Amino acid sequence: MSNNNNELTLSAPLSGPVLVLSNVPDEVFASGTLGEGIAIDPLNDCLHAPCDGVIIHVARTGHALTIRADNGAEVLMHVGIDTVELNGEGFALLVKEGARVSEGQALVQFDLDRIARQCKSLVSLIILTNGERFELRPIAGKSINVGEPLLQVLARSTASAQSSVDNSVAEASASVRITHRGGLHARPAALIRKTAQDFSSQAQLHYGDKSASCDSLMGLMGLGIGEGDEVRVTCRGKDCEAALQALINALSVATKQEHHTPILTTPRHTSHEADVLQGVCAAPGLVCGPLFRLSGIELPQDTGKHAPDEQLQRLDVALEQVRSEIRSTLTHARQRKNVEEEDIFTAHLALLEDPTLLDAAARAIEQGNAATHAWRDAIQAQCAVLLALGKPLFAERANDLRDLQQRVLRALLGEAWHFELPAGAIVSAHELTPSDLLQLSAQHAVGICMAEGGATSHVAILARGKGLPCVVALGAEVLDVPQGQRVVLDAANGRLELAPSEARHAEVHQIRDAQTLRRQQQQVQAQLPASTRDGLTIEVAANVASSAEAQVAFENGADGVGLLRTEFLFVDRHTAPDEQEQRQAYQAVLDAMGDKSVIIRTIDVGGDKQLDYLPLPVEANPVLGLRGIRMAQVRPELLDQQLRALLQVSPLGRCRILLPMVTEVDELLQIRQRLDQLCAELELTQRPELGVMIEVPAAALLAEQLAKHADFLSIGTNDLSQYTLAMDRDHAGLAARVDAMHPALLRLIALTCAGAAKHGRWVGVCGALASDPLATPVLVGLGVSELSVSPPQIGEIKHRVRHLDAAHCRQLSQGLLDLSSAKAVRQACQHHWPLS
Repeated sequence: MSNNNNELTLSAPLSGPVLVLSNVPDEVFASGTLGEGIAIDPLNDCLHAPCDGVIIHVARTGHALTIRADNGAEVLMHVGIDTVELNGEGFALLVKEGARVSEGQALVQFDLDRIARQCKSLVSLIILTNGERFELRPIAGKSINVGEPLLQVLARSTASAQSSVDNSVAEASASVRITHRGGLHARPAALIRKTAQDFSSQAQLHYGDKSASCDSLMGLMGLGIGEGDEVRVTCRGKDCEAALQALINALSVATKQEHHTPILTTPRHTSHEADVLQGVCAAPGLVCGPLFRLSGIELPQDTGKHAPDEQLQRLDVALEQVRSEIRSTLTHARQRKNVEEEDIFTAHLALLEDPTLLDAAARAIEQGNAATHAWRDAIQAQCAVLLALGKPLFAERANDLRDLQQRVLRALLGEAWHFELPAGAIVSAHELTPSDLLQLSAQHAVGICMAEGGATSHVAILARGKGLPCVVALGAEVLDVPQGQRVVLDAANGRLELAPSEARHAEVHQIRDAQTLRRQQQQVQAQLPASTRDGLTIEVAANVASSAEAQVAFENGADGVGLLRTEFLFVDRHTAPDEQEQRQAYQAVLDAMGDKSVIIRTIDVGGDKQLDYLPLPVEANPVLGLRGIRMAQVRPELLDQQLRALLQVSPLGRCRILLPMVTEVDELLQIRQRLDQLCAELELTQRPELGVMIEVPAAALLAEQLAKHADFLSIGTNDLSQYTLAMDRDHAGLAARVDAMHPALLRLIALTCAGAAKHGRWVGVCGALASDPLATPVLVGLGVSELSVSPPQIGEIKHRVRHLDAAHCRQLSQGLLDLSSAKAVRQACQHHWPLS
């Protein structure tokens, strides 16, 4: 890595084919809304640091993090598309926010199998989030390995950032159909403006007999362009061809806009029920509390002539204050990776720089008006333009302008946002603004209801993101409800109940208390053993890759560690860890787990996990090559060293050793014999339990013979799936079909459990299937007695176990083995054991 104030080379954080952003199967990333970058379709299962720096943000669900390089560049790394929906399942964080990391350091371990099966795509993003200060130059080829040069980050010079408009006479134009949902409103208009600013050419959009500069957000929105409308783009300047192409792409890429909720087209009305106002749900939820009415700033009549210079200066100061506040909001949104909030306030920032607005306000001030009234009138004029377009979505966007009206007026009048909410308040208003909503959320409002507004408004988006129940379009009657009156807001059904009975209040409190209690109980009960209704205890352990993760697992109620992946010690370094370093790492995991047992898998490299210091021959199909225990045949000293380190942990009785990729009994016998020899050398009187991973069909078919010599069996459903189905789980076209609920996989699991039972051995599952609540009753029914899951899911899986009848599971699971597909099995499971 080369790194100075002007230039930084980022190394690849993943291995795999390289894609340009426009080919990423996600509109937000592909359109460059989040920033410039590149994508990798990963072939490995660990994300590495692309440079030295500090981790400035880690997503709660572990799928994304941001590193700030020493030169100030901020790089977002996002594993997979829509992976936030996994809620952390399949992701093991190896670093914390605020940590200093070195280039190449392992940051996140992730389950490729689960992501491929449950998410939109494995394609992972590397995005520069502060592109206003830096620019990117790709230097990678079509494919890349971890650590190879990927991107150059160059500081933008002040001159280039503020380059003057090129007045060359070269021109280019083209027509394009708008595909943005809802047309060219604030967010897509901000994207167009941002795209145009990347070029020196002057760009204009023409629709019907109207035209607007692409520099003006208000101008673009004022054209009233709807979804499906055709527009003409003209560019004039030296780079007009490139600008035109970029703008066409920006105009014809559908971005992830405010959707999921239809635009309000039906007339507002009161409900047929007495004392109930009917509106439209903008964010679901059920709450009760006192109503608090919020009113906007009303200006007195402007009485006299004002000095223009003084009023212009006042407006400039107020505008800069509000811009500064919005930049702060943007910083926090970026840190939390809240893309929707970031988009909304990026558009607000652009509006505050809009020449249409600023020029109108300046002209009014020059005619002697006060800055306050000039600003209000300029905003109102633009609101009128949008409302006159007669399209609901544009009318809603006028609310963003009213937000800026209120914010700038407050700055001009020296007023803070001054409302003090009573505890548990439901806030009513004619129409709230995005910045109002942020303030109300910070003051712990429990619900929002508005006379106007729409379900696709920016306020609605923010309310959904904050989990704040919100109803819009209730009509003016809501403003007549007395301040402090107790109401019930049933947001999911769009209802505001104005005179709820005591019984109704009690019911709402009961429903909310029950939800809170259920979450708390799951957390408390996560510390307790999990037994089925008929008394069968199922051990729910955790898959971890470090002592820090083991600590999290212990705090989440893990009954033990069902799989410690020891590769975390061996990868991303130039020499192997010595015996002492390994012993300390294994001991730290045992210490983190209190008195619970820890299953430690011996090193499982090869295939897609290569070590710099262990060069292996190039293999045509590495997944079928020198993997797992086969490594001991090539480098027996590595396994010897690891076994010695494991035999020195204390107490040894809590340590169990697990062998990966076993395919025949002789492999187990050889290692068992070697383990006995090492115990004798170290003068140990006891040998830790030795188990075998069942992840190759041969091992499942030999389960009975293996169980004769092993102390336990642990099924790795990820590899067992791909080897049984002959489908590479990294294959983009097949990954979704590599489902461990396939009847063939279930038959192998049943065979494994039956073979183990003949010798009184227990069977666990440590693959992704163990973390799938739909599969829990099937696994219990087939004879599995230990499930090793991702730490955040321990409470959920234990809760699932406690609601099962093991005898019933055994009876129904046998029938699943005869079904036709994984889909059929999942449908049957949902029928027999519905997920509550």
